[in-house]
Amino acid sequence: MSLASMTGFARTHGTAGPWNWAWELKSVNGKGLDLRLRLPVGWEGIEPVLRQGASRRLARGNVSANLAMTRTDAAVSVRVNEELLQAVYAAVGRVAAASGAPAPTLDTLLGLKGVIEIAEPEESEAERRQIEQDLLAGFEAALDALIVMRNTEGASLNTVLTDRLDAIERLTRAAEANPTRRPEAIRAKLAEQVRMLLEANASFDPDRLHQEAILLASKVDVREELDRLVTHIAAARAMLNEGAPVGRRLDFLAQEFNRETNTLCSKANDVSLTAIGLELKSVVEQFREQVQNIE
Repeated sequence: MSLASMTGFARTHGTAGPWNWAWELKSVNGKGLDLRLRLPVGWEGIEPVLRQGASRRLARGNVSANLAMTRTDAAVSVRVNEELLQAVYAAVGRVAAASGAPAPTLDTLLGLKGVIEIAEPEESEAERRQIEQDLLAGFEAALDALIVMRNTEGASLNTVLTDRLDAIERLTRAAEANPTRRPEAIRAKLAEQVRMLLEANASFDPDRLHQEAILLASKVDVREELDRLVTHIAAARAMLNEGAPVGRRLDFLAQEFNRETNTLCSKANDVSLTAIGLELKSVVEQFREQVQNIE
């Protein structure tokens, strides 16, 4: 299963009986699957089937689905309710005569609700079921096109995320090989810190000095952070190769990347290691931003 984006667009159209129809689907990022349907009045009955079809094929994304329908035939009947028209005319005429107002005009009366009745021909039950089946098939076709676009976008995101992981791995190795992490560099740093402590207090307790040295050593040791970064990189590559809906898991992993990077920067005992950490933090943020688009 390929990696999929949550961004996409699709449009399908066709004819069903006396109707021309068109489906338009738009998909953007979302924490879960949120399908928003806009159906013409009278066609709401197909909504449950539409939702089932979308949830079966999509895992995440805010999806808007709009159905537009127009009749192709002109078989519309127009009838004037003469009984109502005469009753209204008589009643309004009496009021006008009593008040001295002019009698109402015909176009005014024809504009009253219920005077003119417009009716579209109704389909038989069998015709209605067939039209609904055509609309559902059109929706499935639109879903097909939407998924193709999301998969195409997902393939591009896969390339981008792989590049970001390569950069994270390169910077992790650079931090691993940084000269300030060598034992002699750490010892020199500790010696300098101890010297400063002794200058501040010549009668420093030896046990306390030993504790401070251990504390300083632990503060500059980024071994654990580097090991975790290596583990996270391997896990992220496995998820990308898996290709299933992994957006949530990748988002969690991006947070872990950020956590380890922040700790590495805070422990850095030299500007060169800090520079690597800051660059790493920038790449991790780019990775996290792109992950937001993954289904």
